[in-house]
Amino acid sequence: MANRHAYFEKQYIGRDYIRICIRLVMAAFCFGAYVYERDRDNTQDLYLVVGFGIIAVSIALLFLIQYKITIENKKIVIDGLWSAKRVEIDLNSIKKVRKDVYSNYFFNNAVYNLHRKGSIRFYSSGKDVVVLTDVDGFEYYIGTQRPNEMYLVIQNEMRS
Repeated sequence: MANRHAYFEKQYIGRDYIRICIRLVMAAFCFGAYVYERDRDNTQDLYLVVGFGIIAVSIALLFLIQYKITIENKKIVIDGLWSAKRVEIDLNSIKKVRKDVYSNYFFNNAVYNLHRKGSIRFYSSGKDVVVLTDVDGFEYYIGTQRPNEMYLVIQNEMRS
């Protein structure tokens, strides 16, 4: 059975390790406050409910797709969450492709179709990005978990 797309990847909102750690520390604080609370009034139960709520939201975010990347027919299609605008990048207008690091910062916010300083950014988690430069000098930063594979597929699509 042949693949339908040359490349396909889903980026999830809740799979960024830094954000998972932050949510788990908040839940641990709530559970610790629940155990430590000396006054056995209604506030103690609130800590327990909030702690389990944070865990439930964290689990739900693990399965929530931020965007999908599809490469086929000399096009990169990035389809976003719910009402986000679908972005199509024509590979015929791309003159340069390279792999790079998204940012040197420890914390990076997830972005979709962020226009910033002559570039458009798509990023969910990780540290790797494929940078496409078009004929006008405009750059597209596409965050990916498999940068080597995406880079090779884009080069093959541009050659064919």
